[in-house]
Amino acid sequence: MEQLFSFEGIGELLTAEFVQNALIACALLGVVAGSLAPLIVARGMAFAVHGSAELAFTGGAAALLLGISVGIGAAAGAIIAGAVFGILGLRERQRDSAIGVVLAFGLGLGVLLLAMYSGRASSKFGLLVGSIVSVTREDLIVLAVTAAVIILVTGVLYRPLLFSSTDPVVAAARGVPVRQLSVLFAVLVGLLTAVAVPIVGAILVLSVTITPGAAAARISSNPAVATVLAFAFAETALVGGALLSLAPGLPISGYVASISFLIYLCCRVIGKMRDPARASRLRARGPREPATSA
Repeated sequence: MEQLFSFEGIGELLTAEFVQNALIACALLGVVAGSLAPLIVARGMAFAVHGSAELAFTGGAAALLLGISVGIGAAAGAIIAGAVFGILGLRERQRDSAIGVVLAFGLGLGVLLLAMYSGRASSKFGLLVGSIVSVTREDLIVLAVTAAVIILVTGVLYRPLLFSSTDPVVAAARGVPVRQLSVLFAVLVGLLTAVAVPIVGAILVLSVTITPGAAAARISSNPAVATVLAFAFAETALVGGALLSLAPGLPISGYVASISFLIYLCCRVIGKMRDPARASRLRARGPREPATSA
């Protein structure tokens, strides 16, 4: 257990610039993940996010092989995947089949590209499980700009996005551009995936893009409350995971995924405890008497 949990020298580590960069990056990613996670869950896009992560992995592997920025390659792969999945977003059966095909192709191609890469093994490993300590000030600027764009677009279009997520048929009937919003939201998810892969890796990106929203949905059906909870859960998992991984020197992704999973389990328990209590209160109120006219 000492290999997993150690706080020896953590005070000194917190003064290091690379650790401060890592914590800021986790905080920024938590804000973006918390704002999008409830909508991702409402749209049933968990599989699409996984597909975007695999294409981000493929893009990052291609970037390693070509000697260019891994972030650029991951972003290109994730955004392309997001756009394709968004176009197929209204055809659920076709969408899932297409995502499965693209996911398998992307994963296979990514493994092939990594095998062809003759550089440092740590670069390959970091692409899979993240390398938070390698985040630079320049990376923080890119992450901050990307986060600002995602939050701004989501904030401006939040109501139509929420409407089209909860009831796309009625939303389309009322003139909401559901297909265009589906493509736009998928691109936003692709951007989120692209900035998450360098931090938590392609394998466990779902732990910050899906789990906070799924946990929040277990204890609140109010969209605003669920968003606040998802934000808090994402920040707790990311910043907490970063702090726990410092002294042991282990990848952050395992800690983030574990914290997210524990939060989800707690929320499921709370949700199950609240459901009978809510039902009891409704039964205690009894049926409402119809209004009678004088």
